[in-house]
Order: sequence, then C-alpha cells, then structure tokens
Amino acid sequence: MSEFSVGFIGLGNMGGPMAQRLLEWPGGLVVCDTRPEVLEPFTTGGASSAATAAEVAERCAVVSVAVLDDAQVRSVVTGPNGVLQTAKPGTVIAVHSTIADGTAVELAAECAERGVEFVDAPVSGGAPAAKRGALAVMVGGSDDAFATVRAPFELWASLIVHAGAVGAGTRMKLARNLLHFIAFTAAAEAQRLAEAAELDITELGKVVRHSDAHTGGAGSIMLRDTTAPVREDDFWFPILSHVRDLGEKDLSLALDLGRRLGVELPLARRALGDLGPGLGVGQGHISKEQA
Repeated sequence: MSEFSVGFIGLGNMGGPMAQRLLEWPGGLVVCDTRPEVLEPFTTGGASSAATAAEVAERCAVVSVAVLDDAQVRSVVTGPNGVLQTAKPGTVIAVHSTIADGTAVELAAECAERGVEFVDAPVSGGAPAAKRGALAVMVGGSDDAFATVRAPFELWASLIVHAGAVGAGTRMKLARNLLHFIAFTAAAEAQRLAEAAELDITELGKVVRHSDAHTGGAGSIMLRDTTAPVREDDFWFPILSHVRDLGEKDLSLALDLGRRLGVELPLARRALGDLGPGLGVGQGHISKEQA
C-alpha cells in the first residue's frame, strides 16, 4: 500500500508541519498552496509541486486538504480546478479542516458519484504536535478508505481513531473542542477569582499546567463507554462518587470565597449541581443542600 503518491493541499500552520512529515512517505509527496513561496522547503526536501488541486489529484491516490473553512474545502474539492476534476475512482480525499459535519456528508455524496472516497479527518494537538508527529486524528469514512489513509497518517499522528462513517470524525472533533473552549472559559473564571483574592494569576497558570500534566486534566475521567447513570454495584460507582464528593467540596469552598469577594462564578455554580449527574452518580449531599 505504500506505493502510491500522497498529495497535500494547504501548507499553513497545521498543514505545513503535517506535510513536512510526509516527505518520508516512500510513494512520494505532491504539495500545493496558493502561496508559491511556501513550496520551496518541500521541493528542496524531495517533494514535487502542483499548481492546482486538480493537478495534485491527477498524480496522487490520497489527497489531504488542510485549508481554512467550509468554503475553501468546497472550492478545493469541487471547484473548477478542484480535486474531483481529475481524481480517479478509488482516490481518497482526506479533509483535515474542521468543517460542518453536514458539509462532509454532502461532499462525500458528490465524491461517491465519481467513485472517489471522502473522509473527514480533523486533527487535535496543534502545530507543536504536528511537528513531532504526535497529532490525534479522528477519521470518518468507510473501512476501505480508513485502511488506505492509515499508513500515511501514521507519519504525522500518534493516535488514529476510526470514529465511524463520514461526518463522525468532525462530530468527534466538535465534542473534543466543546470541552476545550468551555475549559478556557472556566480558566477565565478561575483567574477572576484568583485576581480578586490578590493572587498572581501567572503563578496560578503555572500550577494548573503542572498539575494537569500529571493528572491528565478533564480527560482523566473520560473512561466510561456510556453516559447512562452508573449502578451502585458497578466498579466505577465508588470511584466517581469520590470524585464528585471532592469536587462538590472544592466547588462549594470556591463559591463561598467568590461570595465574600463579590465575584460571580456562574460556571462554578452550574458545575456544583451538574458534576455528580454528569459523572453518572447523582448529586452529593453538598449540592443537594445548596440547591
């Protein structure tokens, strides 16, 4: 399977490091970007360049796309100089941009009319992980398409998940980023509390990064295979009940501090009531008392 050439369209902050790792791909790499100046490091490294997405598809069995948004993805795939103009049946188009899951499903249908496979394959980990070949990639597509893209993806990803049919990769990325940006909002709330308490919030940031590196942060509790309530005889019940009780205690203390300092903590208030049910073990006595 390593005989085919791989194409990469879009050599920006994410696409550039990903494509750089693909210089090692034994079947050869073809790169394309609207900015000619970014192509030179790749051609110097052994890749060949293409002027259009259609030219990439003419020469490659797998075409990765890492552009900005839905409109650019549609243009690259279905536009006048797009991949579908020249892609042979059996070609796999892999879109790494975070787009709407509906866009992925629609494009997959258009590709299927020409015998072309489409996978939505958004990534997580940022440019630093891309440079280390340590991204996570969530793939939505057929089993055959997943089998085709797995080997080239292994050059820039250390975790490859087949999320399901087309659209599933994007839905998983959206769920992952939901946590990401809610956590950012919670971090801002924590900073407001710390600042009101006359603490150095840069030092707080150091503590958060240090401890999360050891505990795994929020991902450390994402181990169950269902969000249904946990039975009391389940292995997880005492563990998650302990997490709930600790969390409710600390949230209650933080809310008390916020009241004394005059700082509104709406996320903390919501978390106090939702933590136990979210973990599947119901509210503890502290949240029930403060309801």
